[in-house]
Amino acid sequence: MNAPEINVSFKRNIAIELDKGWFKTIVLKTLEVEGVPLSVEIGVLVTDNKTVHKLNRIYRGENEPTDVLSFQTNIGESTAPEAPFVNAPDGVSHLGEVIISYPQAIRQARERGLTISQELALLVVHGTLHLLGYDHESPKEKRVMREKESQILSLLAKY
Repeated sequence: MNAPEINVSFKRNIAIELDKGWFKTIVLKTLEVEGVPLSVEIGVLVTDNKTVHKLNRIYRGENEPTDVLSFQTNIGESTAPEAPFVNAPDGVSHLGEVIISYPQAIRQARERGLTISQELALLVVHGTLHLLGYDHESPKEKRVMREKESQILSLLAKY
């Protein structure tokens, strides 16, 4: 079985003090908690408000910036935690992309009294959970997703 492939990228003009390995650790812990097979691939992009705003408008019809977007690659395949993965011919399940607005993360961290690393960790976990089929459209879904985020973040706090 292949190790997960987590591709982390930063937009060129983003001055971020955290390294790519830090982001990979968060994604890996989320996958581990969810019991996801190791042969998966996820991309994480940390970028600016303009990019996230444009993607939010094009793909979600929301003409505003947001903090995190998730784009599932396995369209038509269930990535819900209780459903088995259907692997691509190369044996790797290409789950999708998590795209984070760094300026929005900074703003939200200040508003919530968190460090930027705490806010980014939450956004990475949140985005990864979306790739795994979690959502927060209904109150029940929101509660389940928030509980899962808290569980994963508390495990990460031990590192």
